[in-house]
Amino acid sequence: MPAGRPIWSGAVSFGLVTIAVKLEPATESHNIAFNQIHKADGGRIRYRKVCEIDGQELSQAEIGKGYEIAKDQVIPITDTDLAEMPLPTAKAIEIVAFVDRESIDPIRLGESNYYLRADGQVAAKPYVLLRKALERTDKVAIAKFALRGRERLGMLRIKGDALLLNSLHWDDEIRSSETLTPDAAAPTKQELDRALALLETMSVEHLDDIELVDHYRDALVEVIAAKAEDREPQPVEGERAPAGAVLDLMAALEESVAKAKQSRGESSDDEHATVHEMPKSKKKAAAKKTPAKKAAAKKTTAKEAARKRAS
Repeated sequence: MPAGRPIWSGAVSFGLVTIAVKLEPATESHNIAFNQIHKADGGRIRYRKVCEIDGQELSQAEIGKGYEIAKDQVIPITDTDLAEMPLPTAKAIEIVAFVDRESIDPIRLGESNYYLRADGQVAAKPYVLLRKALERTDKVAIAKFALRGRERLGMLRIKGDALLLNSLHWDDEIRSSETLTPDAAAPTKQELDRALALLETMSVEHLDDIELVDHYRDALVEVIAAKAEDREPQPVEGERAPAGAVLDLMAALEESVAKAKQSRGESSDDEHATVHEMPKSKKKAAAKKTPAKKAAAKKTTAKEAARKRAS
């Protein structure tokens, strides 16, 4: 893996073992960013950072951090103050426990993911040791670390041959779901069996077995290109979501099962065939799907320019 730009450097510690590491982002955004413009003439709207005391416009290098403790009283906080905080996790990813990977509720997972890179040859051996220990036990490490002005909770796990740090939500950041359960009539046995049949038909063994494409982004790139070329946007690939409310739940389930079978190349039995009870425990290996080959790249157009800029 090529070296990325480190956003933090410190050490992983568990027990008396210390591993010097650098943290770098594990994901990248391909979102298309918009500028704000004046509708009347298309002029760019920019935000300027101005000091309230002298009215001077400031560059980023002139801007620091401060905390307001009272009206018109702000205490400046420097990077040195943050780096020298009396906090064990200020420059360390402190492992506090190891738990089974399946015990982590997915709702705890935050948005940030970071690769850990061993910082130097001395760190290489304990880095590999921790990775292999996690691999053998199928456990993950729960850790605390300080980043961007706050202490965070994280989950250290294996990703390929590297260590990956997923941010986790603290307990008080997760809302209760007690008031969200709808009051509705219980589904019938036939409806439940058909729902299980649909679930089984749509199941795959691995996420890589299906082709996932961001059609919204593709459509947005096409809209930008069409605007630049003064033409109508062309339709992009992807099925339209069914419109309207579902009036007959059983009929919708029957049709969904039939369509799911057709999409997998399986024979579609009679839509109204007798429903059999699903086995309680059944694992079926899904056939590996080969993603469709994409069309050859066109010559540089406004669409290509929009896509490159978005990336």
